[in-house]
Amino acid sequence: MRKNHDERLAALLNLSHELGREDRQMAILGEGNTSARLSVDTFLVKASGSSLGTLREEDVVECKVDALLSLLHKSGLNDKDIETALMASRVDPQSKKPSVEALFHAYCLNLDGVEFVGHTHAVAVNQILCSPRAAEFAAGRIFPDEIVCCGSEFVFVPYTDPGLRLAQAIRERTNEFIKNRQQIPRVILLENHGIITLGRTPAAVLAAMLMAEKTAAIWVGAAMLGGPKFLTPQNVERIAGRSDEHYRQRALNL
Repeated sequence: MRKNHDERLAALLNLSHELGREDRQMAILGEGNTSARLSVDTFLVKASGSSLGTLREEDVVECKVDALLSLLHKSGLNDKDIETALMASRVDPQSKKPSVEALFHAYCLNLDGVEFVGHTHAVAVNQILCSPRAAEFAAGRIFPDEIVCCGSEFVFVPYTDPGLRLAQAIRERTNEFIKNRQQIPRVILLENHGIITLGRTPAAVLAAMLMAEKTAAIWVGAAMLGGPKFLTPQNVERIAGRSDEHYRQRALNL
């Protein structure tokens, strides 16, 4: 168990540093967070106020899954109630306070096949998420590699107050996506907020994040030229189902 903990911690720190690189402009100061599943009972998550780019071992908190998932079924909790619950979820009472977004990390890591989660406030993505065309960006695909790394459709969550209400909204929209598409999403977009990417590996989380950011930059440029021009549903289905693209996904550890 300890070996798994240490391996997951090292992988999470590396993923956090990659997402927090200053040149990538996806998270500065205390923005964003990351997490990794340890077991069905616990997970690791970034501590509140720490920086992804410089995250250290002491800035990572091990939390109990059930203690946080149970909150998603409750209403009427105030900020103090939620903070108390977050602190109580820590496996080590001496560790730092978990990010309030540990609530949605607990949910995401409970999805089939999801072992790592990343969340950032990426600049290009947020240019669109803070515009009237955010839902349009979530629904349409514009080039093949976007589909390969990010999936054929994104979950879109209208702006919701961060914390418990946001975690509940993410759960609702993601469960609806899974029911309708019979698959786990790779990307969740939060209107006027940021992006979440999910994956079996840190490489999958990072690839989806970087490709979504590249997609957003292209999307904004295309919008200035009268677009973007979306791929047809048939085009999207074809790319998503191609055996050579599945091979490439495996080769890239996605």
